[in-house]
Formats: sequence, structure tokens, C-alpha cells
Amino acid sequence: MLVAMAAVATTVLAGCTRSDGGEDRTSTTTVDAGFSASALASGVQRLGTAPVVPAPQMRLADGLVPPTNRWFSGLVFGPDLLPVFPSPISYTPTAAGFSGGLPTVTASANGITGPAVAQFGLDVGATGMRVSAYDQVAVTIAHTAAGSVVGHSTIAEGSPSIGYTAATGQTVTPTATITRSSRTTGTATGAGQEWAVVVEGGSIAADGGSITLERSGSVVMFPVPAGARDAEVGTLQRAAASPLTGVELSRSGSSDRQRTVLAYRTAARGDTLVVPQRSQGTSGLHCTGLRYDTIDGSVPLCTGTALRFSAPTVTPTTELDLSALTNGDRAELREQVTADAAGIDASSFAADTYAGGKNLSRAANLYTLADQLGMDRVAARLRTTTVAVLDRWADAKGCLTRTEQCFGYDDTIKGVVGQTASFGSEEFNDHHFHYGYILYAAGVMAAGHQDLVDRWNATMTLVAADIAAPTTTASFPEQRVYDPYAQHSWASGYSPFVDGNNQESTSEAVNAWNGLAAWASAAGDDGLRSEATWLLSNESAAALDDSVAPDISASAFGEADVASYDHDIVSLTWGGKRDYGTWFSALPEAIAGIQLIPMTPAAPAYLGSPAGGGASHIRAVVEAATPNGYGVQFGDYLLMYRSLASAADARRALTTARTLPDVAIDTANTRSYTLAFIMAEARR
Repeated sequence: MLVAMAAVATTVLAGCTRSDGGEDRTSTTTVDAGFSASALASGVQRLGTAPVVPAPQMRLADGLVPPTNRWFSGLVFGPDLLPVFPSPISYTPTAAGFSGGLPTVTASANGITGPAVAQFGLDVGATGMRVSAYDQVAVTIAHTAAGSVVGHSTIAEGSPSIGYTAATGQTVTPTATITRSSRTTGTATGAGQEWAVVVEGGSIAADGGSITLERSGSVVMFPVPAGARDAEVGTLQRAAASPLTGVELSRSGSSDRQRTVLAYRTAARGDTLVVPQRSQGTSGLHCTGLRYDTIDGSVPLCTGTALRFSAPTVTPTTELDLSALTNGDRAELREQVTADAAGIDASSFAADTYAGGKNLSRAANLYTLADQLGMDRVAARLRTTTVAVLDRWADAKGCLTRTEQCFGYDDTIKGVVGQTASFGSEEFNDHHFHYGYILYAAGVMAAGHQDLVDRWNATMTLVAADIAAPTTTASFPEQRVYDPYAQHSWASGYSPFVDGNNQESTSEAVNAWNGLAAWASAAGDDGLRSEATWLLSNESAAALDDSVAPDISASAFGEADVASYDHDIVSLTWGGKRDYGTWFSALPEAIAGIQLIPMTPAAPAYLGSPAGGGASHIRAVVEAATPNGYGVQFGDYLLMYRSLASAADARRALTTARTLPDVAIDTANTRSYTLAFIMAEARR
């Protein structure tokens, strides 16, 4: 059993800095949480390269690690200039500058949408753009012309502002005429939305048709919230006057809560406009009483220097609690484990990172059950088989001689790519989904076996670093997939979508961090285990808030009418919309089940918590997903989820699980684990 960590771990993210000459440079301040840059660089050299697909076009300053799996990845990768969604606004690069928008939230039976909209922006005379600095929350874009930087715009999640800073003295053109309230302040309306403007180091022309800026002068703009009075707009303009330069993350944890601080840094190092998510609270902020509508609900507009929020600690674990099982339960499980173990041999493990990872996780859980039940011979055989497969995956030179069950390094995108790739993982899609299974199995098998830790550590450290490097190095970005403002991960590597990045399987993201913790525990890496617990807890909280038990009520959405949305869950979260659907199936069992797979031993702690919606919600979700019974894809996980409603529900689920068709048991699961999970809930 893994334990929750009381240790404190801190990470500080990069801020954006620029030289006086308008050239781009970045500075990164980090506190090492366990992975040294030199060790990772040496490991990458030993691993060797993997077969990779050609990288897409990148609009990225020299020296920066490519930011895959970010909310703003669409700004960097591919030929098209795509919008991004720094909630509560949208930002769209244009041919000569940029445009901001406050999305209008609407709903249909199967979706809640807030697409990017061009309302107000600037023509800065640019002919190109590139990302010149970033952290996990903020990004700075260099606007260029004739090979030189003319200025930089900076945006951040949790900020309604877009700041533009001139690299040289210049005149820029707003996309809508500004009505001045002074030489440096005013408002403009585009596409029906009023925006406020504040200038430092320059002035707005009397006719409102241009803005003159000195070198390092700035323009900050933000959408005026509904109902704001003139005096309130003036107060907001004063708070927003200094443009953002970046956002710094610090994190800490205890056995009860995992805490996050996002410090919004401005050029003046003072207060700014900040917008917490509905679930994050307003600790330390001065809130104005004004609000914005977003696809996640109505959110407050506040002033301050930082967002401070926490999530309940979810304890990483690799074991079900079988302490209350009866002798009869144990006898039944021993019989089923024997049968399931007989079907696992070297041929039972797929070649690719996703299916193969699921197969490893299945074997690891079956091994754990055999061990818990005192089935020494069965456990030993499962261990031998599973360790042999993990030896192949952990062989640093494996990809030099084969094209499956091995890892290599992509030196262009700066990350580990498993072979055989699947579901676009060669383009850095879904790495946390895939690698979480492998790390979990390695952690289970290596626990208490230092020889295996020593044998696998070099490769597994790189696999862990690919998705969760505690700091940015030349080899990996910091926490590649995780977004600390959204409190969840993003699955698309290059994000070539007009709706921003997305994540489908919240539960496989949760599984990734439980798997990371399992490996960290086996390897004795307290810093990584602490980070994994923080990631696990936040991802679990977001899974409930966003997908499994979302609040879609009228009171949660304020002025936005979402009454048309006709479901209890959301299954696909984007920057600009929330869908009831999946990438692979329109069937209700798939839409619900993808939020449950693989029902890790840590799942009851969050899915069964009060924030999970309670018994009536669980029953409603399962009944909507199984109109024709449980003999469907993910039927096993839906039964396991149903068992969390009550002991009585679990007892009924247990009866069904005993005769569930084999085709309804997922490849990451066994009937043994399904029965054990449900039995544990039935006996509580």
C-alpha cells in the first residue's frame, strides 16, 4: 500500500523576459524535485533515438523545448494559425497581430460550446509570429516583421487580459475604434462585446483609430463584464495596466490536502486581474462582484497577485482493501485468480504502448491479488512472466534491434516515444495514458525488489520524465501534459484543432499519476512520489468537476443558458467546448466507461467520495450507459462503478459480474480483479 506524502515539494515555472533590443530570451528558475538535468541527458544518450515521424512546422524561438500537450500548443505546431483558450477568453493570432474574444456560451443536447470569436485586437504590422517564452499557464508570442521582433503579446489562463509590449517605438491599429476616457484609457466594441483598453508608455489617438507606443510601451485589453459601471471599468483598468510577464507555480501537500499557488507576475510586480475556476475559491483575492460566463460555468472577476486553491489528497495505492472479505469470498477469488492466471503467458502482451501497457497493468493487478490471497505459486509464475516483459520495455537498447516493446528518444520534440506507437503517440498524443500503465506495472513488480529497480531505473526514469519531469531541462519540458490552472492534463501533442486542446479519458489520466507514484515508491524517490500525489489529487478533483459529476445547473452557469444539455456527465473536454462523446464510439457505455477505465485501486477514493455525486448520481450514470445490460464494452468498469453507490448495489453488481461475458471484460482487467473490487465494496 502506498502512503500519502506529507513532504512539501515546490516547483517554480519559467517567466518571460526580453532583451532591450527586442530579441527573445527566456529565463527558467526551478527547484530540483529529483531529476537532474545531467542524469536525464545521460539517460537519453544511452536510450538512443526512436523512429519518429517528421515534426510539424514549429513557430518557436530557438532554445525552447517544444511545448506539446499545452493549452497553447496550437500556437506553435502546424501550418495554420489557430485560436487558443486562456479561460475566460479566446486568443487568435492574425496575419498582422492578434484578436481577443469573450466566447458566447451555448448548449445543445450533446455539448456546451464557447468557440473562439474575434472581437477586439491589434494590427501591429507583423508578418509572422513565434512563441518566445512560456510556462504551464502563460505564453508570450513574439510578433515579427522583416526578421525583427516588433512586439510581444502575453496571455495566461485565469487572466481576462491580453497584454502587448512594443519592442520599438511604433503606432498600432486597434481592430475597432476606441472611445477615449483619457489619453491612455478607453473602450471599444467589436462583435457586440465591449473591451476596455489601458496604455502605458504611449497614448490613444484622439479619434480612437490608433495607439502610439514608446519602446517598451504597452497596451492591455480585457472584455468588460456584463453590468460593469463606468467607475468599475476604471478600477479594472488600473488593476490591469501592467502587462503579465508569466505565472509561477508552487505546490505543497499533506495527508489531507494538496495545495497550489499560481502567482501572476506583471511588469510592475503588482496586482492584476485574475479569474479562478468555480471550484478554486477566491482565497487572498479582492473580487469585484462582476463575472464572466465560460463553458465551465460563471466565474468571478477578481484582483490580486495569485490564485490559491487545494484538492483533497487522494492516496496512491496499488492494492484493493480486502480486509473485510469473507472466507467464502477469498475461496471464490482464489479459484478465479487461478483461472485468469492460466491465460497469461508471454503471448498475452501486445506490442504497442497502449494495449501492451494495459496488458501489463492487468498482469500486475492479478499478481497483487494472488499475493494478497497467499497464492505463492500462482504469484511467482505471474511475476516471472510479467518481469520478463518489463525487461524488454526497460532495455535501453531495445529499439536498436526491434520495433516493439521498447522506448527511444525524439531529439526534435524532446521526449520518449514508445514502440510500437499507437493512437498517435508518435505525435505525442496520449503519452500519460499509455505510460501510466507501464509505470504502474513496473512499480508493482519492483516494490521490495531493489534488483529490479536497479535494472529498470534508467529507462523508467526517462518514461516518467516524459510525462512528469519536475523541472524543465534541455531533455524534457516540465510536466509535459499537466495544466495546473485547469487542474487536468491535455492529451493532444500538437493540438491541431480550432477548439483548442482536449482530454477524453480522465480516469486514465488519474491512472497515470497513480502509476507514477507506484514507480516512485518502488524506486524510493520521495520527491517524485510527492509530485505524483499532487498530480493524482488534482487530476482526480478535476475529473469529478469537469466530467464524472459536473454541475450543469442554471445556478452554476449564471447568464449562460445550458438547459439543453441532456446528460449527467461530460466525456470530452476541450479548450472551447465540452462534449458528450468520444473519439472512438457514440455508444453510451463507451462515453461513460472511458471516464472509469481502468478502475485503479485508487479509484474508490475519488469516484466514491461526496464530490463524486453520491449514490443517486452513480446509479443514473450507469443506468444511462447500460440500457441493454452490462454485456457491452466497459461493462466490467460500469459494474465496478455501480458498486460504489452502496453495499447493496455492490452485492447486486457482484452477482452480475460472476456471469459477465468475457467480451465485456477489458484488456486492462480480469474477472478476478472485477470481483475483488466489487467484493471490497460489498463488505464495507
